[in-house]
Amino acid sequence: MLLHIVARGRIARSPEAELVDRYMKRIAWPTRITELPDTGGREPMAVAQGKRILLDEKGEMLGSMAFAERLGRWRDDGVREARFLLGAADGFDEPARAEADLLLSFGRATWPHLLARAMLAEQLFRATSILANHPYHREG
Repeated sequence: MLLHIVARGRIARSPEAELVDRYMKRIAWPTRITELPDTGGREPMAVAQGKRILLDEKGEMLGSMAFAERLGRWRDDGVREARFLLGAADGFDEPARAEADLLLSFGRATWPHLLARAMLAEQLFRATSILANHPYHREG
């Protein structure tokens, strides 16, 4: 299953970009990152049998194990792509939220987009490590 991050805004060269790159390289599953301008631009064509996950402060707060289980279930059900969308500064409107397969939140705090992207990359690495029974994750 392809793990695809579609993010508004350019990350350029920055400490956050280094974090994203570090975690994305460590993920054993296929990955892709698509950057869109803050406004406009076209999201890549939707994949049949794909899931659309919006990062949204109003979303579900999943622990790492629950997140891994969700990805594992999708993978096992034949989902070809899990597409994670990070919106612009104002987030997503109600129609976009309604179309999502999952609204995912990293808590009620407001996170800068570049940090949210790094946190997502780390959680994707952690989830795939959990699913591979790798000792990276330490359940407390």
